[in-house]
Amino acid sequence: ATRTKSADVERADSGIGQMPARRWRNRASETLSSLQAWEAHRPCTDCGERDLPVEKDVQNCNQRRADLCEKCRKRRTERKESVLEFVNTEASYGEDLRIIKEEFYLPMQAAGLLSQEQLQGIFSNIQELIDLNENFLEILQEEIDQAFDQGDDDLMTVCIGEVFLEFVNMLPAFQTYCLQQSSSVNMLNALEKEKELLRIFLNVSQNDNTALRRMNLRSFLMAPLQRVTKYPLLLSRIIKATTEYHPDHSSLREAKSRIESHLEHINMKTKQEGNTWTLRSFRQDSKKKREVINIEMRETALKTVGWLREETRFVMEGSLQLAQPPDGQWVKKGSKTLKFQNMQVLLLVNVKRVSESSLESAEPGPVKDAVLVLIRDKNNGKFHLLREPLRLSNCIVSTDPDCDDTFELIEIRREAFVFRDSDRARTHHWFRQIRRYSRELGSWKKRRNALPNIMISTPHTRP
Repeated sequence: ATRTKSADVERADSGIGQMPARRWRNRASETLSSLQAWEAHRPCTDCGERDLPVEKDVQNCNQRRADLCEKCRKRRTERKESVLEFVNTEASYGEDLRIIKEEFYLPMQAAGLLSQEQLQGIFSNIQELIDLNENFLEILQEEIDQAFDQGDDDLMTVCIGEVFLEFVNMLPAFQTYCLQQSSSVNMLNALEKEKELLRIFLNVSQNDNTALRRMNLRSFLMAPLQRVTKYPLLLSRIIKATTEYHPDHSSLREAKSRIESHLEHINMKTKQEGNTWTLRSFRQDSKKKREVINIEMRETALKTVGWLREETRFVMEGSLQLAQPPDGQWVKKGSKTLKFQNMQVLLLVNVKRVSESSLESAEPGPVKDAVLVLIRDKNNGKFHLLREPLRLSNCIVSTDPDCDDTFELIEIRREAFVFRDSDRARTHHWFRQIRRYSRELGSWKKRRNALPNIMISTPHTRP
């Protein structure tokens, strides 16, 4: 029998000749060399640096390159410590709030030491702060637990900034408490002098109640003020240890800016009410000044419409130019004939609460009402309304192709207004938002698609 050559066997078995097989083997060898070279210069997963330290693999008893450079490893450790500090101090703050309620408020109420009005004057909205803390802390703890369950020991998936912005409605509650703090302490001092039983109760509690850590009631009443001023510091530490490529970086900066703006607003309101104390001040910049102004305008709008804060959504807000045309022929003459004035405009929507929890009600629900609040520019340090709010259920919003830089809002049987923004695209955005809520409200608009007809009697209706 003729001896079969190895090449023939290889050709019969695989169908690949000797030369192609050698090329495949060379290519595989080159690929392996490339992978080894990439592994030798593999970048840091956080910053992209390639000079990584070598660490020892305990299980396989050999050395391997680390995934992180020394700088990023240290940064992750600092970030983890800062995140845990934020959560742990929030839990400690919650414990102090519960001590105020369970060791002071409830015993004083049960013993009849003070009337309900006096208790309200001293403890203010402490129950609201307790509810907010419990919900906030629950979400934070869920974030921590989920990260550990997923093997994220460095807590890189925990986004404190996003969670804080979701609970930004707790800042007005802090403001209510802080503004009443001075009067609360004065009332407590006066009542302690008048009522001997109250004075005895407070002294015995401080000396004998181990839960109080030998602290008096005044010290515990300062806990919300201390907490709200500590938020910017805690967020700054997390920002410092968070790379700018992290998905939570921008949210952290926004959260820090929002809380600082609220603190400046609280200080401004404190000065207006004649109090001498102030919260910790922060460096002012143009963005924070604008946010303080926005906070003040929202408070003015809420007070005007009388809605609950948790049922109110601020859809749009900003400066618009407003004019009141003398008749419906202004389009033919053009908007240049109108006399415009600068106005602060807020679009507010009142939504139904989806649950009893004020925090869960932030989710959009069915719209009950929508209004436009028109506020004049500041005069003598205060905002003043141009008129009562415009209820969009009683308004028609329209635009004309000949004046596409403006839109018109007609209040049925009353007045007409022409609005415009310096930016045409933003003017169109305002128009779309106002028209949307105007059409959603009022059964007559749903039947007629919110279009005016001869049945509407108003001197400003255009033909």
